[in-house]
Amino acid sequence: MMQVWLAIVLMVVTLLLGGVLGFFISRRWFKKYLEKNPPVNERMIREMMRQMGRTPSEKQVRQILSSMNQYK
Repeated sequence: MMQVWLAIVLMVVTLLLGGVLGFFISRRWFKKYLEKNPPVNERMIREMMRQMGRTPSEKQVRQILSSMNQYK
């Protein structure tokens, strides 16, 4: 009877430990991925064009976004 109880406790502890470790490992991996490959959005495109001295229209921003998404 004691061995069954111990086996159940060990299984639960192992599952909890695996879940916690898996969460932190995947979180770290995802943060590194986003640092290397940040997602591009409309605000970033507008800011980039403003830095180049242009005021983009909504149509231009959408065209750039669609061309970038098509490239992916």
